[in-house]
Parts: sequence; C-alpha cells; structure tokens
Amino acid sequence: MPTLSPAAPLAAEPCADGEQVCDLVYDWSGSERFADWADVLIGTPLAILGLILLGLVVRWVLHRIVQRVARRAEKGVLPERLDAAAVARRAQRAETVAGIFQSVITIIVIAVVTTMILSEVGVNIAPIIASAGIIGIALGFGAQSLVRDFLSGLFIFIEDQYGVGDVVDLGEAIGSVEAVTLRMTRLRDVNGTVWFVPNGQILRVGNQSKNWSRAVVDVGVGYGEDLARVQRVLREVAHDMWEDEDYKGVIIEEPEVTGVEMLAADSVTIRVLVKTAPLQQWGVARTLRQRIKARFDHEGIEIPFAQRVVWHRDDRRAAGEQGGPDNGAATDAG
Repeated sequence: MPTLSPAAPLAAEPCADGEQVCDLVYDWSGSERFADWADVLIGTPLAILGLILLGLVVRWVLHRIVQRVARRAEKGVLPERLDAAAVARRAQRAETVAGIFQSVITIIVIAVVTTMILSEVGVNIAPIIASAGIIGIALGFGAQSLVRDFLSGLFIFIEDQYGVGDVVDLGEAIGSVEAVTLRMTRLRDVNGTVWFVPNGQILRVGNQSKNWSRAVVDVGVGYGEDLARVQRVLREVAHDMWEDEDYKGVIIEEPEVTGVEMLAADSVTIRVLVKTAPLQQWGVARTLRQRIKARFDHEGIEIPFAQRVVWHRDDRRAAGEQGGPDNGAATDAG
C-alpha cells in the first residue's frame, strides 16, 4: 500500500493579532520583514498618537463636566438672596474645588495613557502596575497625616466652613483667617501671633462671622434699682442705636432686651442682644456699653461695684486667751 506523506506544516502568521498595518503591508507586499518594519514605523506611532488624542478628548470632556457643575454651584439655589460678598465667596469656593478635581482628573488620565503607551511599545506593564501598587501602599502608610490634611481641606472648601477674613475658633487657636489651603489654615490671633494649623488636626470649627454675628452685652445694676425701669432704659438706648444712621446695615435687626440673666452677689445682670453684620459685633458692643453708661449716669441708675468685708485681728492672742476683751474688728470696705 502506498504510504501517505505527512502534511506540510502551515506557515506561521508574520503579524500578531491586532497589528492591522502589518497585515495590510504583508498582504500588499508579501514581505514579512517589510511588514514588520511598517508596523514599527507606522502602526506603533499611529497607536500612540491615537491614545494621546483619546486621553486629550477624555480629559476635555471631564473638565467640561466639572466646570458645568462648578458654575451651577456658584449660582446656587437662590442667588438673588445673596449679597455681593457671599456671591464672591461662593464663586471662589467653586473655582477652588473645580481646580482640585480638574488636577486629579489630569493626573489620572496621564497615568492611564502612559501605561497604555508603554504596553503598546512592548513594555511589560505588569511589574510597573505591581510596583505602583506597592509604592501607593507605602505612601499611604507613610503619609497618612498628609492625606488626612488634604481630605479635610477639601471638605472645608466644599462645605464652606470658613474662608479668608472669617474669625474662627479652631480649638487651640482663635483668630482671623489669613489663608486657607488644602493642607493647612493660617490665622492670626488678637495678639498678632500667626498660627499654622494642619487641616487634619481641626476637630471642630467655631465660625464667629458666618453670615451674621451677635453682640451680647450684660449689664449689672444694684439690687435696689427698679428692674422694669432699667429694662425700659436699655430698650430705649438700644433702639436709638438701631435707628442711628451710622449703624444702618451694621445692626440688621431690632435689638432685644432678654431680661434678668443672673442674680450675682453684688448685682443683677440684664442681657441685651444685638444682631449685627459679620465681624461688627465687637464694635457695636463697645459703643452700646458706652451709651448705656452715659444714660445710666443721666438717669441715676447705679452700676454696683464689688464689696467685701475685711476683718482686722490683734496678734496679742494671749490677752484673748486670758479672757480679755475681743480685739477683732470688722470693716466694710469697697
């Protein structure tokens, strides 16, 4: 019987899967070497250029989305009810947050496109991805405080907890905010000391100039005074200040006399509340105290002072122990 000759092996494909330029050139020329060179000189640069263009398009689209969201946040729900300062502050906050997100988007797009380009030119990206993961974990453990500072600063901007010019209480430091970044807050206290507070260490914020402020004035009078008359005088003084043209826009509501706040050892304390524009409460309180003092002097209302009893004792205790007269004396001193 005739023996069957083994089938000839099929020729290996010169081009890998997906190398379209190589396939086209090989079909046209029939030269394997020419097809390989064509793929290196034409196919790979075209693929890299396509990846770069794709990254630019994705970055542009995402940036446009962020800008549109920032413009909506800048306008707010009721923009007609905001003053110029609030509108400017909201615009600054929206611009800052938009810039942060755009920077993050740019970094991510560049990292992804660069990895894809390395893969396209034949670099094994598996070790790179593994190394990036290890480096990311190491940085995460080593820079926890820095990451916490940045995240806290981001939420400070988004939630508008405070801004430049506000007077805030950050726990250890109280003062006027001079600068706010994603990492730290710089403020200056009343003594002129500049405090640098990392945002990650801020556990609570007390903003004394958010939207409006309040001047709290406690006035002490003697127990012998007519409290109804005193409260009437305080209302008149506060009302005159409310109607003063110099304080239009500074005092934003009719002042309120809440009544007796405290019964102290030497006086009765009556509280006056004045709602003011931001950062104006201290000046309003000082002026109101000055006017109250002048009016009390005119009305004859006593502002009491602390009194104490001082005992004078004779050191000759022997005489007292022998039944002599008591040498102690009590003197009422103001």
